[in-house]
Amino acid sequence: MLVPLFDDDTGLLMLAGLGDTAIDCFEVSTSEPFLTQVSHCMTDASTRGIAMVPKLALEVISCEVTRVLQLTDSCIVPISYQVPRKNSGHEFHDDLYPDTVGTTPAMSAEEWWQGGNKQVEKVSLHPGKRPKPAAKQPPGKKELPSGGSKEDQPRGSSTSSSPLSTPSSSAALSHSPSSTSGLSSGFLPSPSHSGKAIQNLMGTTSKFRHIQGAVMHRNKHITNIRNLNLTTPGECDGFCVNRQRVAVPLAISGGQIAVFERSGPGRQPDTALPTIQNSVNVADFSWDPFDTHRLAVAGDDAKIRVWQVPKGGLKETLTEPKLVLQGHTEKIYSIKFHPLASGVLVSSSYDLTLRLWNLESGEQVKVLTGHQDQVFGIAWSPDGKLLATVCKDGKVRVYDPRNSTAPVQEGPGPEGHRGARVVWVCDGKYLLVSGFDNRSERGLYLFSADSLSSGPIANAALNVAPSTLIPFYDPDTSVVILTGKGDTRVYIYEVVPEDPYFIECSSFNSPEPHKGLAFLPKTECNVRDVEIAVGLMLTKTTIEPVAFRVPRVKKDFFQDDVYPDTDVWWEPALTASAWLSGSNGQHKKLSLKPKDMTPVSEAPKEAPVRKYLPSSVYLEEKTDEQKKEELLSAMVAKLGNMDDPLPQESYEGVDDEEW
Repeated sequence: MLVPLFDDDTGLLMLAGLGDTAIDCFEVSTSEPFLTQVSHCMTDASTRGIAMVPKLALEVISCEVTRVLQLTDSCIVPISYQVPRKNSGHEFHDDLYPDTVGTTPAMSAEEWWQGGNKQVEKVSLHPGKRPKPAAKQPPGKKELPSGGSKEDQPRGSSTSSSPLSTPSSSAALSHSPSSTSGLSSGFLPSPSHSGKAIQNLMGTTSKFRHIQGAVMHRNKHITNIRNLNLTTPGECDGFCVNRQRVAVPLAISGGQIAVFERSGPGRQPDTALPTIQNSVNVADFSWDPFDTHRLAVAGDDAKIRVWQVPKGGLKETLTEPKLVLQGHTEKIYSIKFHPLASGVLVSSSYDLTLRLWNLESGEQVKVLTGHQDQVFGIAWSPDGKLLATVCKDGKVRVYDPRNSTAPVQEGPGPEGHRGARVVWVCDGKYLLVSGFDNRSERGLYLFSADSLSSGPIANAALNVAPSTLIPFYDPDTSVVILTGKGDTRVYIYEVVPEDPYFIECSSFNSPEPHKGLAFLPKTECNVRDVEIAVGLMLTKTTIEPVAFRVPRVKKDFFQDDVYPDTDVWWEPALTASAWLSGSNGQHKKLSLKPKDMTPVSEAPKEAPVRKYLPSSVYLEEKTDEQKKEELLSAMVAKLGNMDDPLPQESYEGVDDEEW
């Protein structure tokens, strides 16, 4: 919802959306173009409310024409609008400040009720012409006679009832920090606060709070992609990647998918590319995590086609899939491979069922029921035992698919009906859901996996936007990276299993709206640059790699606090038949430490280096004679000794014959 604020004196209109991070300023006129944008201010936090400061509180000498106060989740941020002038800070500019409405009422309520229509008297904003209101007397105190002394006046009386009604207090406000300080009022704590108290006020911080996202060099980009399909269903991530290749849907009849090899970046030819032809519109598709050549594609015809990309990539168009799975009676929403067992796939459909497939036998093995509406998202637990779903009927459910076709847990989910996603976090003990509230504001919701019925234990409101946030969770760092199709901003949070649960980190902004963001295995990260995640960003015509790095001082050492041993999730832990028969497994672990790097925890301790001279050097006072002596010594040292021979006297001459 947009909140308008209008200033009659200047004709400036402020527009701020609740939950948004932008505040727009327009000039309104009675002639064309009627509305002219003056400024576009991007704030650090989402807006929860906005108000305009009274004109008498402005710093008119600094050419401040208006000031608004932004209410965020944790503070009040002043935002000043100033007109640059040559003599700003020294002169009052009459053309910027017409007389404004004063603070003295024009009539009483009884006079207005009887038909009075008086106007409030206008006052000048010139510092030397402003009226000085009389000091208010405390209750029960009689007015002093004209000859009363200053000592008889009440102590502590003020000429203003508001701290924002005088230029002096306004100056203090305009120089307050615009970033959140952790206090509810938005002002810095007093110097008497200890460091620990300030830390408590600031809240918990993350070691990833300064994470930096950067697009890699252009020689790693895949460019000149034509006929890209930009209207994939909301349940689809838009494209999918593995460590060798990228699958991208095309806006060509027949549900065609292009496959690009990551080993061959650069400009793609203008001619037609070999593709995978599905003969129907593509609803969702996914690479097999254990086979970089196998691609599963769900279509509008309720079938799942499994394709085998030949070694070296597509050389010719594929028209015959290796396997076709049939069983759903309606269009399929999404598909997900099992994280540990090879050849196990789950799908969700408009027929309100989830179905488990065994790709080894090509058969359907389970049908899960219990949903009352569209399934927005599905996710396997890290150990592969459970399956979580988030549904349009406002419920979050957990299934034990090998033991029951009905949900084993159910709880209230996001209230919005525009879309949602779900992912397991914190070693599978919690569920993170991204969705919408009843005001269509995007947000994050954290559920305990053991007690869904009690609802979310924490939530974080983000902004108002149409696309669903697609989460990527890194179990090694507990960092979740979220963005939506068509967004320019990538949100980054650290998720912790205790209050405050969500710790916001620096976000990444792409130069133009992206159509998707998919991530590569952890082995693709350059640990020497402290990269904790590497993703591929899909734009209208390109695929660009993006690295997320953590700034560190000792980059010569392996940052073992950032890189614990990671799961080898690209290798299966067990077969489909073993998992279906009740067996469980877990991934092997892999150290990311290069052999030639020493862990930072084992780095030698360096002796602290004194940055400043001892205080005794600064406190030592020198006499005038000492200062004169030092000055003369410095001048003599610079000029040199007059008795020393000149440099040219040491040069060797030439013989007379040579002359």
